[in-house]
Amino acid sequence: RLILDGAPLIAIHKARYFKKKNGLALGPGPFVAGLEYATDVKATVVGKPEKMFFLEALRGTSCAPEEAVMIGDDCRDDVGGAQNAGMRGILVRTGKYRPADENKINPAPYLTCESFPEAVEHILEHLL
Repeated sequence: RLILDGAPLIAIHKARYFKKKNGLALGPGPFVAGLEYATDVKATVVGKPEKMFFLEALRGTSCAPEEAVMIGDDCRDDVGGAQNAGMRGILVRTGKYRPADENKINPAPYLTCESFPEAVEHILEHLL
């Protein structure tokens, strides 16, 4: 009712799901989408995968987006968001990764690794 009366719809992010001890659980994304549909109002997203979220992480550093690397287990929100901001994205097959996630974004992840340590090792050996 508040949104229909003019209140803004602000979402922290629109992730589809997140990992819990007993498996995957719905993230805020499905609920935000439902509110958008019901009210015909587009949400302002302030977190991943928005480009500004990733650029803000670099603000105050001497690192340009093309010099930065994002390592994440969410192909769309972590890797896709980072790559849309000009960073390299490394997808790790841990956490909430699902088989074939790397095929869900275009461009594909810069690299897909089995683990976070493997991703860090690649950065140390090939990008520094």
